[in-house]
Amino acid sequence: MPAGNEVIQTALDLIAAFANNDREKYFSYFAPDASFIFYSVDRLLESRAAYEEEWAGWIENIGFHVEECVSMNQKVTIYGDIAVFLHETRTRVSTNDGEHVYNERETIIFHKIEGKWLGVHEHLSLVPS
Repeated sequence: MPAGNEVIQTALDLIAAFANNDREKYFSYFAPDASFIFYSVDRLLESRAAYEEEWAGWIENIGFHVEECVSMNQKVTIYGDIAVFLHETRTRVSTNDGEHVYNERETIIFHKIEGKWLGVHEHLSLVPS
């Protein structure tokens, strides 16, 4: 399978795990030293463990649960063993305050490590209105 298709399939599997609240599978797509920038978090999350802790806090503090995540307009560019994956998402979540829908843009940087594409950085932002 061409590298671009491998990356897209990996990203779609990651997104499916996110949409299904399968945290163990979802986080397995990221390297332990991956970093994360989210518009809803006031700091850089400097590791997968930091993100896992943040997510656990969302569940405990606001009842966070992913209801749906749809990926659109995927684009991947390969740079040897590095890939830049871009897409837009429509994400529906529920919290103690009800349901919320977010239209977002996301970049995930993947690194091919021991034959497997792993996310090493994720940046999420809202789509401007």
